[in-house]
Amino acid sequence: MRRPKSPLSSLSLRRLLAGAAAAALLATGAQAFDTSARAAFVLDYTTGTVLLAKDADKAVPPASMSKLMTLYMAFEAIRDGRLKLDETLPVSEHAMSYGGSTMFLDTTDRVKVEDLLRGIIVLSGNDACAVIAEALSPNGTEAGFADLMTRRAQQLGMTNSSFANASGWPAQGHVMSMRDLTLLARHIIEDFPEFYPIFSERRFEFDGRAPQNVSNRNPLLRLDIGADGLKTGHTSEAGYGLVGSAKQGDRRVIFAISGLDSDRARAEESESIVNWAFRQFAERKLVEKGKEVARAEVFLGNKETVGLVARDDIEMLIPVTPGTELGAEVVYTGPLQAPITAGQQLAELIITPEGLPEHRVPLFAAEDVPSGGFVKRMMVVSTNLIGRLQTPATSPEAM
Repeated sequence: MRRPKSPLSSLSLRRLLAGAAAAALLATGAQAFDTSARAAFVLDYTTGTVLLAKDADKAVPPASMSKLMTLYMAFEAIRDGRLKLDETLPVSEHAMSYGGSTMFLDTTDRVKVEDLLRGIIVLSGNDACAVIAEALSPNGTEAGFADLMTRRAQQLGMTNSSFANASGWPAQGHVMSMRDLTLLARHIIEDFPEFYPIFSERRFEFDGRAPQNVSNRNPLLRLDIGADGLKTGHTSEAGYGLVGSAKQGDRRVIFAISGLDSDRARAEESESIVNWAFRQFAERKLVEKGKEVARAEVFLGNKETVGLVARDDIEMLIPVTPGTELGAEVVYTGPLQAPITAGQQLAELIITPEGLPEHRVPLFAAEDVPSGGFVKRMMVVSTNLIGRLQTPATSPEAM
């Protein structure tokens, strides 16, 4: 691979970047976030940029955060007509037997699906999860539903997740990774926008029977930082965790953390992550559609170089804290052989913000470059021949 004749220096990069913000964007480098969570994953939803990954693919006990998978499958069932929001479901002895966070259901109840969803989202009801699971299970058992959860998770790309129950109750083999939880949150937001507002509800009083359990445990919902979801979790083995999401302006951030030591530590860490993600990064236009980025060498053409342009505006998430320069270079295999047609893909622009994954942008020929014709070709051949004749031979004695 070759770089263009003039590698992208700070000066040429300044010309490359679009708009008045170009100079400011050259000095970048966000302060890395040193999380105290045992495992964490932070994603900029809008651009798909991974902002933080710490043991993100390690399968760990997710506690109640795995209720998001039960909810996702319930949403799918409602969308497909297999469940209805106003349908009532019976409560089995198994569902009633759950401890921990519950809706205090018993076997005399028949509960509307809509209430069960709020019972899971707002109240983290283990019993509500079991009711939904038994209704959707092929054999009427929570274990059967857990098998469905595992298979569906794999289909969604959650390769480090397996389930033993619908609620996140501690069990052998019931694990998820922080990356998987973040991916699941993204699916919920994208696939079921009609249900997502429930995740921001702060209270749900079911039938007046559980005044001690009416508040959403998500600590971010009480803060004015754009938080609107999703789910907390806690067991002695998993520690305190949270799958969270917040939106400010046009940007949304999703994250999952696990293994915090206390409810307070979870709240403080979650708030810090949201503030860091929004304050240390900003989305900027770096390249304008059709604006020349660089020129690449051409062999046997009627021009010695061809302009390289992007087909679309290129917007990226960029660190905004003063620091080191934003890395960028153009690479191609060359010199490029004429003829070249305008719009032909020729090269890549590789942009490397400090601390973030590199971003590769295809570059295309800005104009046609026809072959140089007989005279041009003869001149190239003559030049190459003269160059070879002028190269001194290496004598055997010198070898």
